[in-house]
Parts: sequence; structure tokens; C-alpha cells
Amino acid sequence: MTSLKRLFMLDPGVTFLNHGSFGACPRPVFNAYQAWQRRLENQPIQFFHHDLPGLVKETHRALGAYLNASPDDLALVTNATYGVNIISRSLALKPGDEILTSDQEYGSCNSAWNFACRKTGATYIHHHMQLPALSAKDIADDFWQGVTSRTKVIFLSHITAPAALRFPIEEICRRARQNNILTLIDGAHAPGQIPLDLTAIGADFYAGNCHKWMFCPKGAGFLYSRPEVQHLVEPLVVSRAFEPEKEPAGGHPMVDYFTWTGTRDPASFLSIPAAIEFMEKYHWDEVRQQCHALLRWAISQICDMTGLEPLYPLDSDFYAQMGIAPLPPVKDLPAFRQRLYNDFHIVIPIGPWKEHLFARISVQGYNTKADIEALLKVLRQLLSEFSE
Repeated sequence: MTSLKRLFMLDPGVTFLNHGSFGACPRPVFNAYQAWQRRLENQPIQFFHHDLPGLVKETHRALGAYLNASPDDLALVTNATYGVNIISRSLALKPGDEILTSDQEYGSCNSAWNFACRKTGATYIHHHMQLPALSAKDIADDFWQGVTSRTKVIFLSHITAPAALRFPIEEICRRARQNNILTLIDGAHAPGQIPLDLTAIGADFYAGNCHKWMFCPKGAGFLYSRPEVQHLVEPLVVSRAFEPEKEPAGGHPMVDYFTWTGTRDPASFLSIPAAIEFMEKYHWDEVRQQCHALLRWAISQICDMTGLEPLYPLDSDFYAQMGIAPLPPVKDLPAFRQRLYNDFHIVIPIGPWKEHLFARISVQGYNTKADIEALLKVLRQLLSEFSE
């Protein structure tokens, strides 16, 4: 796989295998981001009062086309967690209601639902998922066992943070719609990592990040809502577009209620079209496939090294550019991590999950086989040194 590292600002002395945590913005997109900031500061009144509305519409159009969603059904928010907070605080939950989720959800989003449940008396249910996963139908059937007559909302990650497991959300959303259950999908890791068609997915709400696998600067995300349920959505920050007695200013609550929430730097949002253009220019569908193949090889090599079984079939689409490889127990995990970074300059999250130790590997276009070979060499050495 040809490295695209020259297009990124990453430290060349570091083997960076942790794109999944915060992403990495390519130089062309970052240049566009800074150009927006300079334009704003050059003429703030002109920019905010006259230019910004049209620029936001252009951003909505580009993002809507990329996600196969109407621009009017998208709100620009700072990140997926913010979008989850909007929906968890908007819904009129009551005592006895249940929000069903998995045991693989992101901590901040769990906190948002716990906060909402404490306010409303609803209950947040974590359904234990059986692993390893063998088929999409098995995952959907397993999760659906947690549904009861009290289930009002299903909240799931599209791609989970701890295990990088891709849930069959299309099937789960279909079943939920048939049973009058609202669905909210956390798409923190999906946009840019896998092809995304929000219309086909059929979720009521979908919160996504643009700053990770879509290459936008930090602070760019979106919240999607089907038109039929947009009347349920309320802004976390009330600004001049929100007048309860009137329709939204433009007739589109997802746009009007969230576009202006007071003065803020919109440069990260306005850089979304540049990020989409970057992926198109460098044929990112092909790059993603190459990254997946390299990741598959990395996990298989680690499993061969340790003798442990992978969490999911390596020839499946349960993972894309991010996946986890099981590791044997080590006697001093903090020291293990320190050696990995301080001595060998490898950035990769390693930690316990479900009473086992895993390495979560992200493979992006700037990574090469040499990066994986460096990781394998160091893991072989450190696992020998720190074996229990």
C-alpha cells in the first residue's frame, strides 16, 4: 500500500496506529480550515452577517450528498457525543421507560443517558453481547433479546469504540420501526471509515463525527433526524432561531435550531467540503480497502504470535479500518504501555476489556506494512518481558 503520510502533519518519528481516537487532519484540509479562520478575522461582520448563511448551506449540501441524506435533515454539531446529548435530553422519557443499549458503548454517551435517566426516572439497560460474533443475524437476534414492552429507545454504536465491532444497525433499526421504538445511532467511527447511507440505514437519529475518519478538523460533527421525528428534537443551547410559538425561521428545525447558537468559530464545519474533496481526489474507497487488508494481516499475525483467537472472523465485514487483537495478560500494564511509547514511539491503545487484554489497531492511509512490522517486533519483545 502506497503511503500517504506526506499529506499529513504527523510526527515522522512516531508510528501512529491510533487514528480512531482523535483522527488526523490532512494538510490540504487543514489549510482550508485556516483559510476560513483568516477570512473570518479579516471581516467579522461581513463573514457572520452576510457570508455564513450561504456557506453553511453549501456545507449542508456537500455533507448531505456524502451521507445520502437531505441537507434539511442535518444539524452541524461539534461531535457525536454532543449529538447524543441533544437527543437524550430532548425525548420525553418517564419512569418505567427503558433505553436499551449494548455493553460496548462509549463512556461519555453512557454518561449522557445516565444523566437523562436520573432526570426522568427512565432506566438505561446494557444488554450483554455474546462474542465472538459469527454473523450479522446472530448479533441482531442476540441484541433483540433485550427488547421488552417498556423499551422506548434503542441506542447503539454503528462501530463500537472498545471492540471496533460493526453492528448490523440496518436490521435493528428495521425491527425497531416495526415495534414503534425510537433509534439513535452513535456514528462516531463510521463516517469515512465505511460507506454511509443514512436513508438506507433508517435510524430515527444518527450522530456522527467528521473529525475522525472523514479527516475534518476537530469540532466537526453532525446530527441527523428523520423528518417524521424532528418535532421531538430540542436544542441544548437556545438562541435566536428558537421561538416555541413559531415555526423555525427556515422551516427546518435541524438546520435553524443548531446553525446559530451564539458566536463560535465555524471553520471546522466549513472545512467539511474540503475533506470530502480530499477523499475523492485520493480515491479513498480504494485506500479503505487497502487499509482493511493490512489490518486483517496485522490481527492475524498477532493471533499467530499469541495463539489467541480473534474476536470476529477475519474474513468478515464486522470490522473495517479499526480492529482489536487479543493479547495475553501482562504483569505491569502501565509500564508496558510506557515502554511501547517512550522506548519505541508506537502510539496504540492497549487495555483490558471484558476481562481480557486487547490492542486496538487503526490503519489509515498514512500507515504502511513497515508500521505493522514495527508493532509486531515490539509486541513480541514486550510480551516476552512482561509475561505473567
